[in-house]
Amino acid sequence: MRVAGLVLGIIGGIIGLFASGAALFIGGLGSALNANGASTVVGLGWVALLLSILGILGGALALAHPRVAGILMLTAGVGGFISVSLVYVVAGPLPIIGGLLAGLAR
Repeated sequence: MRVAGLVLGIIGGIIGLFASGAALFIGGLGSALNANGASTVVGLGWVALLLSILGILGGALALAHPRVAGILMLTAGVGGFISVSLVYVVAGPLPIIGGLLAGLAR
């Protein structure tokens, strides 16, 4: 189960990098068009980028430190959903499931 957590965490983090890039693009486009709240979208895109890196880090630690990796991946998945919601819908479940698999493994 640790290996599944490793794979899901890394894949979810990589997809999350693309999702956060999409949020940054949408926020940048909104900022260029002087849309209200565009700077908020850009800020949350940066938060999603950091959380995606945290998910990759959690996936990498799944074999050596499964409890810590589980906490990191759960934080990345839930935080990504909170920060950029619909854009993170593909990337979010992967680190959450990977975090549960790694964290609950004995």
